[in-house]
Amino acid sequence: MSDFDPQAAAKARKAELTAITDKLEQGVRQIFESDGYIEYLNFCARLPRYSVNNQILIMLQRPNATMCQSFTGWKNMNRYVRRGERSIRILAPAPYKKCIEQDRLDISGRPMKGTNGEILKESVEVTITSFKPISTFDISQTEGEPIPELGITELIGSVDGYTQLLDAIKESVPVPISFEDIPSGAKGFYSIEDDRIAIQNNMSEAQTIKTIIHEAAHQALHSKERMSKDVKQKSRNQRETEAESVAYIICQHFGIDTSDYSFGYVASWSADKDTPELKSSLDTIRNAASDLIVKIEDHIQAKNNLVEMEAFIREHSDELPFR
Repeated sequence: MSDFDPQAAAKARKAELTAITDKLEQGVRQIFESDGYIEYLNFCARLPRYSVNNQILIMLQRPNATMCQSFTGWKNMNRYVRRGERSIRILAPAPYKKCIEQDRLDISGRPMKGTNGEILKESVEVTITSFKPISTFDISQTEGEPIPELGITELIGSVDGYTQLLDAIKESVPVPISFEDIPSGAKGFYSIEDDRIAIQNNMSEAQTIKTIIHEAAHQALHSKERMSKDVKQKSRNQRETEAESVAYIICQHFGIDTSDYSFGYVASWSADKDTPELKSSLDTIRNAASDLIVKIEDHIQAKNNLVEMEAFIREHSDELPFR
């Protein structure tokens, strides 16, 4: 006879979900205190594809994590979690359907009435947003076959690498990027009116990349189209915080020197914000950084695949059925 008690299990899951949610709220506040903001941006650079909630939860439980997967995910990559390793608990979507009773509406959206004047009701099925705790493990907790690398961690420092990264960024940014002499002395700017990016000529490779990414962040987050969708108008300080944070994450991800970045103004900017608003800001920054990182990596990988294919054809041209 099984000792499993479904009611006790459900109660334990609910208690863990509550504990995780409380931990998450505390974690958001900690990010904006002391050196927490830089630590979060560094973490975001290592795990850009995770949600803000799960980035914070992983950071709180395993600050040195670099790549996380489920037990099955690692197994599919021919890596195995070492015996005795403690899992990192994160949140996974667990939507469910529920029937609810609501007013029946006519084509104009007004409640319909029956012959006696009562409001007619109808039963409809809706999807309820919910989450459940699940386990994940960092690569440092596993062993097995090595993980293939994209080959982009050392792009900066060589001319070929710089050109490849620059080309991938240009292909990932949806507006024109021009190089010119900027009379104001600025390193670059994003023109909201013209929807274009200008970069100062003849800067160092690292500074050029940093400036393009900063202005690309402005374009992604602060274009006329994007700003028209924001319910609350953003201050200049908030816009610069977002663009600088996105640039920092992307530069850190690609191994570009980030020692000259400063976020001393973040504490004062965040002081009067409540937790949901702060988390919303982090989510905006994470989404923009993740989107650009994925696009850049995809372009680099596509280019690498083409180069490898061309090299294979040259090496085996005599063996191929076509020439």
